[in-house]
Amino acid sequence: MSKIYIAPSIFAADFYNLSRVVKKFEELKVDGIHYDIMDNHFVPNISFGPKVIEDVATRTEIPAYVHLMIELNKNPFLGLNPYLKPFVKSIVLHIENERELLNKCIGFIKKANKKVGLCIKPATPINSIEDFLDEIDLILIMSVEPGFSGREFLAGSLKKIEMTRELVDGRNILIQVDGGINRKNYRDVLKAGANFLVIGSSFYTDDVEEWITEIRNFEAILQSA
Repeated sequence: MSKIYIAPSIFAADFYNLSRVVKKFEELKVDGIHYDIMDNHFVPNISFGPKVIEDVATRTEIPAYVHLMIELNKNPFLGLNPYLKPFVKSIVLHIENERELLNKCIGFIKKANKKVGLCIKPATPINSIEDFLDEIDLILIMSVEPGFSGREFLAGSLKKIEMTRELVDGRNILIQVDGGINRKNYRDVLKAGANFLVIGSSFYTDDVEEWITEIRNFEAILQSA
């Protein structure tokens, strides 16, 4: 079992106290901050733009992981360039976008020396990503319908994670899972094959310190198995 990455989703945070939230991330030594970018077209919600990412990421050493839930522009420069900054570790696009445009955008991101990933909505079959496996660094499995925080983990997600692990087949590709992850189900998510937990509203609880310690202890058990 490889290292387990933990990234809280900043979309679920209290933006009134954002600086305190980020300091808490630093205290907990999280591996990244997950930024959901929504444009009210690809998903029925609006989040924030690149300025929020820059304002946070330039004041912390925690890497930024960007998830673009947006309609891709036919000119990748227009849609992607605002996120191709030194503090951005990776950019995730949705497999549900038009294939030719996806190829173009993936190439644009890789040329900027950024990690690139593809995200799969709950209803999208996992084999839709198969042709891209040699081009990507991570796969993000949505275990809720994207667009809103606080939704429950969808039945069937564990099977999808298992199938993704089999599909990756030894490649150096991170498997992220985002949506409804909590203290009750995270072990099942990791045992199914995920190695990157994106945690939303469940992260912002009083017992998060205990939970992070619990995850790290479980990581050690998996690595020694």
